[in-house]
Amino acid sequence: MPLTESWLKAQANKPRTKIEEFPDRDSISVRISVKGKITFQLRYRFVGKAHRLDLGSYPAVSLKEARTQGDRYRAALEQGQDPKQVKLKEALSHQEAYTFTQLFEEWYERYCKPSKASHDQVRRSFELYVLPVVGKQNSDAITANQWFTLLEQLAEVKPTIAERLLVNLKQCLQWGRKRELIGLNPLLTTSAKKDLKIVRNVGERVLSDDEIHLVFEVLGKTHIAHKNKLLLKLLLIYGCRVSELRLAKKEDFDLVKGVWTVPVGNHKTGIITKRALLRPITENIKPYIKEALTLNSTDYVFPVSNANAPVKARAHIAISTGVIRWLKRHRNIDMVHWSVHDLRRTMRTNMSSITEPHVAETMIGHIMPKTWRTYDKYDYLEEQAVAYSAWVGRLEVIWKGRT
Repeated sequence: MPLTESWLKAQANKPRTKIEEFPDRDSISVRISVKGKITFQLRYRFVGKAHRLDLGSYPAVSLKEARTQGDRYRAALEQGQDPKQVKLKEALSHQEAYTFTQLFEEWYERYCKPSKASHDQVRRSFELYVLPVVGKQNSDAITANQWFTLLEQLAEVKPTIAERLLVNLKQCLQWGRKRELIGLNPLLTTSAKKDLKIVRNVGERVLSDDEIHLVFEVLGKTHIAHKNKLLLKLLLIYGCRVSELRLAKKEDFDLVKGVWTVPVGNHKTGIITKRALLRPITENIKPYIKEALTLNSTDYVFPVSNANAPVKARAHIAISTGVIRWLKRHRNIDMVHWSVHDLRRTMRTNMSSITEPHVAETMIGHIMPKTWRTYDKYDYLEEQAVAYSAWVGRLEVIWKGRT
């Protein structure tokens, strides 16, 4: 009986005690490993010997695609050609004409864009630092030395970007290699720390109550757009990642139920947990959310100017610098540099004196230990609400100026 897509879907990644094979039609079958990996194969005889040709793994290759491949290779067999040699020649021919730009575009559209909330930043990095250098070259012709030269030069001036770029380059090349689009991944075992000598600086900057007061006092005196001032205020309130607010749509905020839903694709851990983040909108947070929702007529809470699209990924970067310069110029105060991400750390640090660690970690969207997240599906909304309410109460006292 021929195989079906529904049957394959049910068998995929389903552990079993031994390797099993199931026939389809026209000499095509599937081989299922003990871990549940499904591989399409074509069995045939050539010059009196039995052969097996792998046609790809499910679901990267669909049943229809496998059958089409099988028909093509059986036609070649009838013409006296060995299907294995036909496949090898096709792969070599494809690789010769396959530029890195083509590989990147396929990886970006089929994997990166659906899987990474920060996919637009990934594309920007490749467009700035990779594609102008090696984009027109055949993917397999790019040597390890070329990759290392590109990454080492970038690491000297922008180590953080170089580290992130290495992660995505390795993923891109390995994605292509698994699909036999390319033959090599020269960066597979490359380490940012060992090979590129990138040492990650663990952030320690936490703003004091006095600094929080100063920052928001200055924001009220500068010409920084009001939406950016409100963005910073909500970032400090929720301790969320910038992207979670940047990509937020108005429909994500339910003021009746008092819940902000962060869709799976909008938060960093969504690809692992497959769950949306739920954050309470307490009564003392609600006025800030209401104000943000009425700032524009687009679908987004914080859109790019005059367009129905989210604000640019790095639009907030210069805000902290502007505050620091203003304090130096007008108050002769040398404030230690801080970034928008430090607001997240500041909120989490304060939470340690307000609520339990597991509640605080849930509030900022950190992924919990595997065993914990396997068995604990509770959203801690009530506990979060109590903590947020206390935190905003504390912040409002700080913003007004402590007595």
